[in-house]
Amino acid sequence: MEKVIVAKSAGFCFGVSRSVDMAEELLRDGNAYCLGQLIHNDDVVKVLAAKGLSVINSPDELPDGERVVIRSHGVAKSVYDALERKHAVIIDATCPKVKKIHEIVSKASGDGRFVVIIGMHHHPEVEAVCGWCGEHTVCENESELSSYFAERPDLSAKAITMVIQTTQTRTNFIECANFLKKRCTNVEIFDTICGATSMRQKEAAKLSAECDAMVVIGGRHSANSVHLAEICRQECDNVQFVNNAEEVDMDRLKNARTVGVTAGASAPAWIIKEVSNKMSEEIKIDAAAAEEKEMSFDEMLEESIKTIYNGDKVTGVVVAITGTEISVDIGTKYSGFIPTTEFTDDGIKVEDAVKVGDEIEAVVVRVNDVEGTVMLSKKRLDAAKSWAAVESAVEDGTILEGVVTEENKGGIVVNVKGVRVFVPASQSGLPKDAEMSQLLKQKVRVKITEVNRGRKRVVGSIRAVAQKERRGAVAQKGRRERAEAIWNEIEIGKKYHGVVKSLTSYGAFVDIGGIDGMVHISEMSWNRIKNPAEVFSVGDEVDVYVINFDKEKRKISLGYKDPAENPWAKFTAAYEVGSTAEVKIVKLMTFGAFAEVLPGVDGLIHISQIANRRIGKPEEVLSVGDVVEAKITAIDNENHKISLSIRALSEPAPAAEPVEEEPESGEDALVYEVSTTGEATGNVVED
Repeated sequence: MEKVIVAKSAGFCFGVSRSVDMAEELLRDGNAYCLGQLIHNDDVVKVLAAKGLSVINSPDELPDGERVVIRSHGVAKSVYDALERKHAVIIDATCPKVKKIHEIVSKASGDGRFVVIIGMHHHPEVEAVCGWCGEHTVCENESELSSYFAERPDLSAKAITMVIQTTQTRTNFIECANFLKKRCTNVEIFDTICGATSMRQKEAAKLSAECDAMVVIGGRHSANSVHLAEICRQECDNVQFVNNAEEVDMDRLKNARTVGVTAGASAPAWIIKEVSNKMSEEIKIDAAAAEEKEMSFDEMLEESIKTIYNGDKVTGVVVAITGTEISVDIGTKYSGFIPTTEFTDDGIKVEDAVKVGDEIEAVVVRVNDVEGTVMLSKKRLDAAKSWAAVESAVEDGTILEGVVTEENKGGIVVNVKGVRVFVPASQSGLPKDAEMSQLLKQKVRVKITEVNRGRKRVVGSIRAVAQKERRGAVAQKGRRERAEAIWNEIEIGKKYHGVVKSLTSYGAFVDIGGIDGMVHISEMSWNRIKNPAEVFSVGDEVDVYVINFDKEKRKISLGYKDPAENPWAKFTAAYEVGSTAEVKIVKLMTFGAFAEVLPGVDGLIHISQIANRRIGKPEEVLSVGDVVEAKITAIDNENHKISLSIRALSEPAPAAEPVEEEPESGEDALVYEVSTTGEATGNVVED
């Protein structure tokens, strides 16, 4: 073996990296839950579990009021609803690209379209997308799609919307899209494959064609990693699909001169580095594939002889682990090491918390210029961060978690992230004269009430947390009681005063006193709006009324727009057939002109009714913005249609014909739709 080439696009994608960063940031403030594995990588999941992230499989498993992370794959709308009923603190780490798919299918379903999802059955991302759809199907490829349409021939005439799982291959997308284009008369196709996935797959195909062997790193349940392995096998006969360095079979690489390495979106940098290090004894890593900018010899020399001082914060890579210390390469002339006693004091085994290849932050404790070594401490850097967290907690009221380590005079001491927090006996939550020793080694939740960093004094209260939780429980009980009262008296048309809790692309959720109802975007205004934020903001107090409700499903549909402001009602109250009105030209078409009679109500002036002479196009007489006088020649109340005529005011009116009879020339024909938003749609007969 001569060298290994590591794909530049290997490893964490934006969405996965974002979710891991969010989880790690969350865990700095205490334990939390994750709905399913955060990412499809067992090693990363184990590391996060050690830091306090517990995996649950259903909202039912989540204790009330706890913090929960929604993983990068996303979840169904019903899951959000279930978590809200649990009063959970939701940290939404759904990949933005996946959220975009949710918006697409939600809108498509709202428009009555049938949704086709191309992806793996039972994959978390696909199941989440299904939870935002109405009528839909999931097909893995063109063959399965063809079979499904053979069973449902009626779909060919339906409006179809297609999306695809973000980690699917480009080839699969093209094949399925082409099938639907040929089979369906009304289809919209969205390319929702992640750009990073496409780039990774393209690079993997090119790299595997150039190498004698390929190593693909990724979890067995990771869809994008599985696809990477499949792509590589099409170009290379010697492909290994591994989860980590331990699974690499070096015997299979002995006869390979060049080995390529790529990794799925859920493979972190430290696992990729472990795999590279395992092969580094026999092969040369191709530095050209590294993302870092290459340094010149002079730059590397200057970096290597850089002097460091006590108290400096440094970042390095773990190169060895022994029973007493961790060796760290900090990129200078000094050899860095962290004594195991300076790594952590949480009772965690060093080998379980850190591996060779991990990047680690530490603070310089002592520099030995004679021996060329520098002693580092991760524990002290963590303590500094912990002090910052404690100081922040006293300001914002964040509740912290710790373990009672000792009984002190007048109270107990709680270790919170390495910081000693004194809790007076009166704030321990125990009855007066109770033995404080019963709290030893127990995990407790503490509210920080006083911090004096200079004296290294921190005071906290367990009792304050209990009081807050009791008040919260009382509030929750009151909310449930108010909710039941609403369900007992609810009826269509009943009015409520509520508060806007959240906005989505399709509407707003309003708390009407213990229950959230939804105001659909179509029920917000008589005018057309593109986003609920044009009408509502979170926190707005609004008056709404019940349009519909389902007690079994606990769903309420609310209305906000005032029925008295219905533009069509205003029109019919003010005008009738034969009336004249000043109208404003709003749109010109080949067959005529649309004119605004009232805000939100448009009528059609057919080209034959614009002038008392024959014209070739409306632009010869009219322009957008013109205000003209026109006669109302026909009104269809059932379908909200209006026909107008300018010509009728400049010449004697022809003999009246019944509205239901079709005019010989198409004049005054009510063949278009006028919506209450002011738009006209439908087929219009041309002159």
